[in-house]
Amino acid sequence: MRLVRFRFGDRIATGVVEGDAVRALAGTFFENPVPSGEEIPLDDVRLLAPILPSKVVCLGRNYAAHAAEFGGEVPEEPLVFLKPSTSVSGPGDPIPLPSISNRVDYEGELAVVIGRIARNVRAEETFRYILGYTCGNDVTLRDLQKKDDQWARAKGFDGSCPLGPWVETELDPIDVHLETRVNGEVRQSASTSDMVFGVATIIEFVTEFMTLLPGDVIMTGTPEGVGKLEPGDKVEVAVDGIGVLMNPVGGRA
Repeated sequence: MRLVRFRFGDRIATGVVEGDAVRALAGTFFENPVPSGEEIPLDDVRLLAPILPSKVVCLGRNYAAHAAEFGGEVPEEPLVFLKPSTSVSGPGDPIPLPSISNRVDYEGELAVVIGRIARNVRAEETFRYILGYTCGNDVTLRDLQKKDDQWARAKGFDGSCPLGPWVETELDPIDVHLETRVNGEVRQSASTSDMVFGVATIIEFVTEFMTLLPGDVIMTGTPEGVGKLEPGDKVEVAVDGIGVLMNPVGGRA
């Protein structure tokens, strides 16, 4: 099932994609998620970020080849950092190039969407707490990441977390192909089976010290092949079984 947030005319709603149409929901994915009876052609709506999380929990160096391309080793336990809710943008939204940085990189990732309050969750129970999965791009100010001790500026700026195009509820995340393309050229290509820490391990680790709320997002890390973005580029993050998240790159701001 593909869950979407969308704009139709002057209103924002949630729905389920079925074929070439969206069946609107009366409420949200978490409250009153029942069909309203309204059906809208998919071509007539604008897809938005499928979820508005309270926070985005991210994993660093979760693919060995990505760690190696920056001269690092994989961590002994998950390396966690946060993006604020204001970093989230949707499919088709321009990726900003902040004037404070000279190197803005793409990082295609599989993103996990939490479906219920999660605290002290055991690995074998984690999938009861997952709403679904979406595509994500952990856009990074690489020069500031290297400069700053903390990554708040490098990873948390407005528009640094495109998500979409929808939340897919029926996906086994253990071995799916992830690909990032820039202007049609493949830059990243890997399987989630290459992750150092899998989804269940990540959720167990994070919920030992942090409560995850419905709608929170976990970015599971990026494979090797990250690179610089230029004004006018078109970035696509494709995950098998989900779809393609496309974002153009804007100008300097």
